[in-house]
Amino acid sequence: MKSIRHLAIVLGAVAVTAAAALAYVSLGTKTLAPDVAYTRLDGSPARTADLKGKVVLVNFWATSCTTCVKEMPQIVATHNKYRGAAFDTLAVAMSYDPPAYVVNFAKSRELPFTVVIDNLGEMARQFGDVQLTPTTVLINKRGEIVKRYVGEPDFAALHTLIDQLIAET
Repeated sequence: MKSIRHLAIVLGAVAVTAAAALAYVSLGTKTLAPDVAYTRLDGSPARTADLKGKVVLVNFWATSCTTCVKEMPQIVATHNKYRGAAFDTLAVAMSYDPPAYVVNFAKSRELPFTVVIDNLGEMARQFGDVQLTPTTVLINKRGEIVKRYVGEPDFAALHTLIDQLIAET
């Protein structure tokens, strides 16, 4: 019994290590970001296609994810740094996240960007069956997925890439 518990702990550690190793994953070929309908926390409808013409940071997160909560101030800082440029941020709370927790988190931290609750998991499915949080997807002005980060990204490198993408015509 003790060895089974030990094995479970070891396998869990291996899974966490593998997720950390994937923290900076690059896509070999650019694919178009999916056009997904969503509802903002204020109840207004939108589509991801509405964001075409901007560089978009889509962050899949959960209030129960400690890395997500830890990185959120950097997501806010990134959003604020590029506010006014051709840039937007979309924070997508995972389907298992209780809506009341998401609303409370967004309001108490005064998140300055669009927050969406992915109630049915459709956005996560459309964006490549996102399972791990945080997962961040960076989309260029043409609506192509440029980078996918699983785990916390290197924000200095992310900002460099955002600068390059905003400068593109």
